[in-house]
Amino acid sequence: MDGHGVARRNPSRVPAVSHDFEDDTFDAFVAQWNAAQDQAYPKLHKTMVCWLEKCWRENAHELLLMAFRNSGKSTLVGLFCAWMLSRDPTLRIMVLAADLALARKMTRNVKRIIERHPRCAGLKPKRADQWASDQFTVNREGELRDPSMLAKGISANVTGSRADIVICDDVEVPNTCDSPQKRADLRQRLDEIDYVIVPGGVQLYIGTPHTYYTIYAETPRLDAGEEVPFLSAFKRLELAVLDEDGHSRWPERYPLEKIARMRLRSGPNKFESQMMLRPANYADGRLDPDLLRRYDEELLYVEGNATATLRLGARRLVSASCWWDPAYGAPGKGDASVIACVFTDEEGSYWLHRVAYLQHDPDRTAAEAEAIQLCRQVAIFVEDLHLPSITLETNGIGRFLPGLLRRTLAERGVACAVVERASRTSKTQRIIDAFDAPLAAGTLHAHAGVWSTPFIAEMREWRPGAKMRDDGLDAVSGCLLDEPVRLSRRPLPGRKDLRARWRSGATPHKAVTDFSV
Repeated sequence: MDGHGVARRNPSRVPAVSHDFEDDTFDAFVAQWNAAQDQAYPKLHKTMVCWLEKCWRENAHELLLMAFRNSGKSTLVGLFCAWMLSRDPTLRIMVLAADLALARKMTRNVKRIIERHPRCAGLKPKRADQWASDQFTVNREGELRDPSMLAKGISANVTGSRADIVICDDVEVPNTCDSPQKRADLRQRLDEIDYVIVPGGVQLYIGTPHTYYTIYAETPRLDAGEEVPFLSAFKRLELAVLDEDGHSRWPERYPLEKIARMRLRSGPNKFESQMMLRPANYADGRLDPDLLRRYDEELLYVEGNATATLRLGARRLVSASCWWDPAYGAPGKGDASVIACVFTDEEGSYWLHRVAYLQHDPDRTAAEAEAIQLCRQVAIFVEDLHLPSITLETNGIGRFLPGLLRRTLAERGVACAVVERASRTSKTQRIIDAFDAPLAAGTLHAHAGVWSTPFIAEMREWRPGAKMRDDGLDAVSGCLLDEPVRLSRRPLPGRKDLRARWRSGATPHKAVTDFSV
């Protein structure tokens, strides 16, 4: 222990409790325990054991052990804690779990091992108050404020606690990750570990993914605002129930026939997450963003020979629909104000080119009202995308905006029709009617920029009738259901405006004939 209360972790240090065992490895520790308990030592467990010990001896500080459900990973980590305490009784270990009951389960397991494993002889204290269910202190030199092992639920207050090792055992479960707010709260709680763990301490996560937006993801979830994965710097070991060749990693307990039955019984998403470690939402979503066809091309507007055309790469666009579902909610609160536009090409495919989540600046409302700020953003959106019309949903606050939006468009010199529309169908039904057919037919494309918005997360998590974010879905469904409005726009004063006529058939043509009708 140094002068700052930091436990030095040196594998070669002389332990406070001496043993005469020749082989002091973690592998031998587990083998001896299994023999005493008349339990097998499968190859799967040996893989985890050797990885944990290797990381420990290499002084790795950030570890992630992902293994399929009921693989014995928590039991092995309990043995790992007992082994570390047998080598260095001054260590302080904190176990964080989704709730206190789960954290206590590991603490009780470690207590049981210390009581019965020959290599832990002499560690159990004589005083009963040092051997509680949620914390215990082994016999050790010196007086330390923090116990040898402490169990905490993820929502508990850990301020003032210090630990050399923090084990996050199944901190991600459905109750802590089934909504964006819960996932944000979970990450915020886990960030507190930095104030608990001592310099040079070890963080060890063990678990399985319970959502597509899991903390264990290996790649960032751009649509959720992630720039790097939450555990990006962690050394990982991932053990799915099936290996790369399709063989069971624990054939004695999970033969292929049993795995096949589990797949059928649990459903594809749960099996992929819990057994194959491929993040997916537990509940099958009605809208699968993986069915969207992603593209990167930008709009190309061209005027020539008195004709205007709008293209995406080699595709000529023939119509467009734009829908604005307004809201005045403060940034990050309440309903989102979303505008979206969808183009249609000559083959009838849909191209979701942009979805914008508009926000007003509360600090500017004294000089410029929320509605004016939003209308200015909409006008820029319309102008940039050469849109001939915009449909404004007039349910709620939308009834006060059409006149203001028309005036804002006129001030910018944007010739765009404003169409007022009151939705009478339920939002759930509109979303189903709009998305089902084009997704199933593979005709709905989405620009790469859409993936950096909350829209993809809304798709992935949407369930009919459930209460969740769906403002982007509502705006895009309005575009898909809305018949394109093909109104000619008046030229701006002083020039012949072709911008209104990029749509096929928008330019009138007078035919010269030699017969009379």
